[in-house]
Amino acid sequence: MNYLPLPSSPASVFRLRRNQFFALFLLLGAIAVTASARDTIKKIRETKTIVLAFMGSVDNLSPFVVIEPDGEVSGYSIELCRKIVQGIRQELRIPDIKIQYLPVNASSRFSALLDNRADLECSVSTNNAERRKKVAFTIPHFFTSVRMLVKAGSPIKNWNDLRNKRVVTTRATAMIDVINKRSNIRYLDLTVAELDGDRECFSMLEHGMADAFIMDEILLYGARENAVDPEKFIIVGTPLSVEPYAIMLRNDDPEFKKMVDRQMARLANSGEIYRLYDRWFMQPIGPDKRSLGMPMSYILRDSLRYPTDKITN
Repeated sequence: MNYLPLPSSPASVFRLRRNQFFALFLLLGAIAVTASARDTIKKIRETKTIVLAFMGSVDNLSPFVVIEPDGEVSGYSIELCRKIVQGIRQELRIPDIKIQYLPVNASSRFSALLDNRADLECSVSTNNAERRKKVAFTIPHFFTSVRMLVKAGSPIKNWNDLRNKRVVTTRATAMIDVINKRSNIRYLDLTVAELDGDRECFSMLEHGMADAFIMDEILLYGARENAVDPEKFIIVGTPLSVEPYAIMLRNDDPEFKKMVDRQMARLANSGEIYRLYDRWFMQPIGPDKRSLGMPMSYILRDSLRYPTDKITN
């Protein structure tokens, strides 16, 4: 049997006890932080508040996030989060839980969750393997694909036409990996610029400083619709990389995630999510009363028949 050697002097004993004290102090601190981060439900009970983070105050993310003229926040993703909160009120039997909104951007949406400043992120966040290393996602509420926005009359019709071209995309999104992979496979030798927002990307394209704006197709439709002359721009390219949008939350709180998943499944099984989709994608919205006229995709409709947060990528 092997034994640890005993300290040979009082000084050694002091150092050993001091090191043990610091190790215990760090361990207790880590446990306290972890417990704090994981106890979202307890925090909701105590504060009677759920914080919803959202993008859209800088870029136009309609119909997912819509900033009304009076400053009120609405939209497809926002309403889904409100319905989730409504279900949590009933489940916890706390009818006066309030909603607090936290504006974020493409980069700060992650830190808002990780720093415990927000409980849910309700915008257009893609669920992928890389992001699941640091955050969690509930059941997807939309599927889109990656395409390109170019000027009408551009010789760019598909991905091979991008060889030696200048492209832009939005920073802190899933796009850069998709672009690099496509470029490497086809030896496109692209010049890629990542900008802080969709509006900046569109401006680069509009002023001839980029040949194509690569992004989720649904967001390109929104950028095009908000142009002074939408007919001057077209969306091209074979759809790439199906992108599942889902509401984000912290990945260290399994009990809260189960609660959110139950509420999303309820919205799917009750048909409520279909009514919300119809309102925001098929009916006139916004001050100009435009309709996207975009029926629910087969992939989303099929996924909602058996709601799950499991994604293959």
